[in-house]
Amino acid sequence: MTELLSTRIPLGDWVSNFVDYLVANFSGPLNAFSDFIAFLIENFEGALAVLPPAVFIIILALIALKLRGKELAAFVVLGLGLVANLGLWSELIITLASILTSVLVALSIGIPVGILKAHNKVVHFITRPILDFMQTIPPFVYLIPALMFFGLGNVPGVVATVVFAIAPPIRLTYLGIKQVPDELKEAGRAFGSSPLQMLLKVELPGALPSIMMGINQCIMLSLSMVVIAAMIGAGGLGEPVLRSLTTVDVGLGFEAGLGVVIIAIILDRLFRSEEE
Repeated sequence: MTELLSTRIPLGDWVSNFVDYLVANFSGPLNAFSDFIAFLIENFEGALAVLPPAVFIIILALIALKLRGKELAAFVVLGLGLVANLGLWSELIITLASILTSVLVALSIGIPVGILKAHNKVVHFITRPILDFMQTIPPFVYLIPALMFFGLGNVPGVVATVVFAIAPPIRLTYLGIKQVPDELKEAGRAFGSSPLQMLLKVELPGALPSIMMGINQCIMLSLSMVVIAAMIGAGGLGEPVLRSLTTVDVGLGFEAGLGVVIIAIILDRLFRSEEE
């Protein structure tokens, strides 16, 4: 027993060899995926940067006014106006582009997996421990494989963010569909709905509040990775925060951190479920 406990299991070596194998044998698909993520980031960034800051703020304020009312519209004007005044507008645009890309990819994968998870017990059984593992592992750990597979820059930052933020939309989509009342499902079957019609007209509308909560949580988790992703070369507001840590510049860190908080509040209020 003592010899068994004293024998070190080379788990780290196994993982390292496995990653090296993937990099050596799947460089083509990895490069294609990296190019796709870079394409999304560049296009989102280009679309957001086309508008002058004042026009961007006015448009977003009008959207906030329409969806949530005067209070959020006023906060958008004051908050984003402050970010622009502090000279952090370009960093804000990069951050928004990374968040939009991360959330788009995470939802494109997460919501379908959540739907499949709700309808297939095998998928539920397989994904449950994986999601538990993903939600308990420290976020810094996600940077290691992202860095090894995709190098430095915004792409590995987005990939790490997607992996970190994908669990809530999967779980809350699953939960929302499971909580749709049986009476609604029985009514759909009574009217002769096909499985696709049942999904689109009964289950997804009934699960929408839960799905919206998953989208909200996905956005918040993506924002929480902004500073962490800056450690592997991702730009945006996380970069000045990281720079302030290395240079002990409290003022710079406060300004950039305030920018992250302002974006978080705006996105949280915009995408919060109506029932909250």
